[in-house]
Amino acid sequence: MTRHLYLGAGLSCVALGLIGVALPIMPTVPFLLLAAFCFARSHPEWERRLLEHPQYGASLRDWRERKAIGRRAKIGAVTAMSTGVVFTAVTIGWPWVLVSAAVLVIAGSWIWTRNE
Repeated sequence: MTRHLYLGAGLSCVALGLIGVALPIMPTVPFLLLAAFCFARSHPEWERRLLEHPQYGASLRDWRERKAIGRRAKIGAVTAMSTGVVFTAVTIGWPWVLVSAAVLVIAGSWIWTRNE
């Protein structure tokens, strides 16, 4: 039963990661990291395929082995969050922009302080 739950969660995370490929606001790699975690407990062959993926495999392996985020990924994440703050300020305005700014400060700081 548990194996099936992990498999379903892994497939859901892959689906969310695929959506993140198309939508710049949605992250891809964090969902693929969760999928790899779930597949490790339910379907190890799919975990291996994720870790060997030509585009995302290196980022997944870097995080798993060294808890590292590449410089390009850091810059991309902080830039996307900054764009979200500006978008929120222009469309919704005060005080909702504070929520986006808080996410940028908290999550952006955490991302920026990870190993490269």
